[in-house]
Amino acid sequence: MKRILVLTADAGFGHRRAAEAVAAALQETHGEECVAEIVNPMQDKRVPIFLRNSQSDYDRIVREMPDLYKLGYEASDAKAPSLIAEGALIVMLFEAMLDTVQRFQPDAIVTTYSLYQAPLGAVFSLRRSYIPLLTVVTDLATVHRLWFHVGADGCLVPTVTVRDLAIECGLAASKVHITGIPVHPDVVRETRAPLDIRAELGLEPNRTTVLAVGGKRVGRLPEALHVLNHSGLPLQLIVIAGGDDDRFQQYQNTQWHVPARVFNFVDNVPALMHAADCVVCKAGGLIVTESLACGLPLLLVDVLPGQEEGNADLVVRGGAGALAPGPIEVLEEMYHWLDKGGMLLAERAHNARALGQPRAAYDVAERAWQAAVRGPYTRPRRRLLSRSRLRALLRHFDIPWVD
Repeated sequence: MKRILVLTADAGFGHRRAAEAVAAALQETHGEECVAEIVNPMQDKRVPIFLRNSQSDYDRIVREMPDLYKLGYEASDAKAPSLIAEGALIVMLFEAMLDTVQRFQPDAIVTTYSLYQAPLGAVFSLRRSYIPLLTVVTDLATVHRLWFHVGADGCLVPTVTVRDLAIECGLAASKVHITGIPVHPDVVRETRAPLDIRAELGLEPNRTTVLAVGGKRVGRLPEALHVLNHSGLPLQLIVIAGGDDDRFQQYQNTQWHVPARVFNFVDNVPALMHAADCVVCKAGGLIVTESLACGLPLLLVDVLPGQEEGNADLVVRGGAGALAPGPIEVLEEMYHWLDKGGMLLAERAHNARALGQPRAAYDVAERAWQAAVRGPYTRPRRRLLSRSRLRALLRHFDIPWVD
C-alpha cells in the first residue's frame, strides 16, 4: 500500500480545495493501492505564531490593506528576496516538516502551497533520502517565484503562461507539466441536467441562473447582488456566503425581488455550478478554475492585487468573462449577456469550456501515483544541499537535529 502525503494550508480556500481534489481523484483511481493523507503543517505549534496566524490574517490583510499586500507580494517576488525567504522558511518550518515526514513515511508528496518546498528540501538533504515531490501551482497566470523550487521533481502548472514563468525562474522544462488546477472530481461526476438541479433547489427551470459566491473577502459582492436584485432582468440567484456567518445573515435578511436561494457553507459546489449559467465572484484561482471547468462565464467583481490580476486577465482575454468593479458595470455586463436571447452569454460559456480543464485532478493524481511507485531515492552528492550549511543554520537557531 503506497502512502501519498498531500500538503496544504488554509490561507484562503483554494489550496485546500486543490488538495481535496487530488486526494479524491487518488481515492477514485487508486484507492485499493494507496492512501492519500491531507496535512497542513502550518498548524503545528512549533511553527512561529505569526506564520500560523498568517493563514487567518490573510483575509483581513487582503481586505483591509490590499496595497500593502501587493507591495509585499511584488517586493518578495525577486531572486534575492526569495532566497532569503527560503532560508527563513527552513528555520521556521523545519521541525514541523521533519516530524510530518517521519510520522507519515510517504512514498510521494504533493504540495498545493508554495512555502513548503525549501523546508522539505532541507529535510531530504539532511536525511540523505529524497521523497518524490510534486508542486501543484494554484494560480493561473501571476505566480510568485517561491512556487518554483529546483528541488521539486515536478511542477504542475495550470497554463502555458505559468509554464514559461517556471522555466524563466530556473526550472528545467522537463520538470514542468501543464495539468490545470485540480478541481474536485464531482465536477466531472455531476451528470444531471441543469433543469433537474434547479427543480431540486426549488428554482425556476428555464430562468437564467446566476451563482454568486463570496464572504467578506469579496467586498463588492453585496452591491453587485443589490443591483441584480433590483434590475428587473429575467434571472434568479444562488448565493453562497462561504461560511461567513455575518454575510449569510445579511443575505437572509435581504428582500429578494428575484427568485433566490441563499446558503452559508456548502459541500455541493459542483452541483450548484452545474445548475447555473454564470458566476459572480472574485478572481481567486480555484473559483475561476472550477467555473471554467463547468463552462461558466465569470463576472469578476473583486480582484486581489498580485496573483489574482493574472487570473482576471486570463478570463477577460480568453473571452470567458468580464471585470465589473462597480454596480453599474455589473448591470451593464449582465444586460449585454442576456440581450438578443443570451447570445453573448452563450459565447462566453463556449469560451469558458475551451479554457476549462475539468480532469486536472486526475492528471495530477496519476502523476502522484507514478511518483509513489518510484518511491524515495538518493541523489548524487553534488546535487545535495550543503549539509554542513544546513546543520550550522539549524544550530544557530537552536533547532534540534540528529544525524
